[in-house]
Amino acid sequence: MKWSEGIILMRRVILIVLDSFGIGGAPDAAAFGDQGANTLGTIARFCADKQAPLHIPHMLELGLGRAAQCASGAFPAGINAALRSHGLWGAASEVSKGKDTPSGHWEIAGLPVPFDWGYFPHSIPAFPEDLTDTIIRQEGLSGILGNCHASGTEIIAQYGEEHIRTGKPIFYTSSDSVLQVAAHEAHFGLQRLYDLCAALRLLVDPLNIGRVIARPFIGETQESFERTGNRRDFAVPPPQPTLLNIVEASGHDVYAVGKISDIFAGSGVTQLRKAHGNQALVDATLEAMNEAGDGDLIFTNLVDFDMLYGHRRDIAGYAAALEAFDKRLPEILGKMREGDVLILTADHGCDPGWQGSDHTRECVPVLIAGAESGTIGMRNSFADIGKSVAAYLGLKNELAGEDFLTAHTGYRQSERSGESDA
Repeated sequence: MKWSEGIILMRRVILIVLDSFGIGGAPDAAAFGDQGANTLGTIARFCADKQAPLHIPHMLELGLGRAAQCASGAFPAGINAALRSHGLWGAASEVSKGKDTPSGHWEIAGLPVPFDWGYFPHSIPAFPEDLTDTIIRQEGLSGILGNCHASGTEIIAQYGEEHIRTGKPIFYTSSDSVLQVAAHEAHFGLQRLYDLCAALRLLVDPLNIGRVIARPFIGETQESFERTGNRRDFAVPPPQPTLLNIVEASGHDVYAVGKISDIFAGSGVTQLRKAHGNQALVDATLEAMNEAGDGDLIFTNLVDFDMLYGHRRDIAGYAAALEAFDKRLPEILGKMREGDVLILTADHGCDPGWQGSDHTRECVPVLIAGAESGTIGMRNSFADIGKSVAAYLGLKNELAGEDFLTAHTGYRQSERSGESDA
């Protein structure tokens, strides 16, 4: 803490990941087959063509348009290039080898992923026979359905009724390092689904698979099937300490809102806040802001952008979700205390106008409120975010990345010892 004219200045960080909200321009996009992918660019162009420009004034005031220009070389369509930014803004490219959720989040938290995840082939069946035979025998299943690459909603529509009739769970994967299991909450049982996925987690560890995801659903017919908010990710824990561990070790709280705890396998999380849908997740973030104290980190993932709109290639839905979040930003900004810093960013892209249904390799925005206005330019790694948060909170750390934040806050704190320097 710092004494300034007799007032103790407290520090907290609210870090919000707009899951999949890329802004194009990744220097290695071509290596992923994503040259030209631009999530924000596609959405803005779609809205401009409809003569209804994307209305996200609060993110633009924080510098989103300029961050997009920094990343991709041009302002998004329909965005006023003359709009003045009142925030600290920039963009960041990813150094991790994957464009998946764990890689993006771990790198944001100061731990890039230099290794290759394991992936399942596009062939049918997608999963090794010894893996499926073992889990069928071990868990007493009558068999499995799916066993392929698929969209979650589509494969539930395709196999849901057969699943209810036979009791066989639905196995599927994607271009991410993931094995997903869909099962009916009532007919199969939610806890049974969790237990199945926990057993699979152990079986896929030798294959270096990043996540096993339980995907429960309800409904009785193809027309009424609906995934619920009881999703659970069984992830590999980070192999080294992340920002979350460092905050926890300092004796302060890490509020994990949404699927953050799942992504980090609970490592470094002290306060868990689950909610279903972006609006409820914003509510949970606001509640965490009411509770969090000096030195705490609130880390939120807003999953709807990716799950409901990016992967489903729903441009109009993505645009509406962005506008809905932007309307909530004044609530978050209004609840900030002196010394609070808010960072908005993303973990990868998922261009809703791109071919296929997978993530896209893109740069991400880094928008900061609570600091001096200006620019941090193009950052060479998402890890700069975690490094900056740790430095701002005064925590000694060996995270990857470079601190861009303390130089823009007007004061510096060496360590959490009560001492500071200006």
